[in-house]
Amino acid sequence: MVEIVRTNDLVVISLIETLLNEAGLSFFIADQHMSSVEGSLGFLPRRVLVDADEAAQARRVLRDAGLGRELRDDS
Repeated sequence: MVEIVRTNDLVVISLIETLLNEAGLSFFIADQHMSSVEGSLGFLPRRVLVDADEAAQARRVLRDAGLGRELRDDS
């Protein structure tokens, strides 16, 4: 799996989940339950991971939805 997004914005995470689900892409939200460690302050970013084979398609879906600035570098 490769990381395509890292953000603290829970609204963006929710939108990404919806978009990737609608596109039928597999993904995993890492660090989603870290609020118990951080005290619900929201300073630890969540990471969106996708299968390496589907990364290009997932990036395209997010760019088409206007979320291109949220994407991590391809490297």
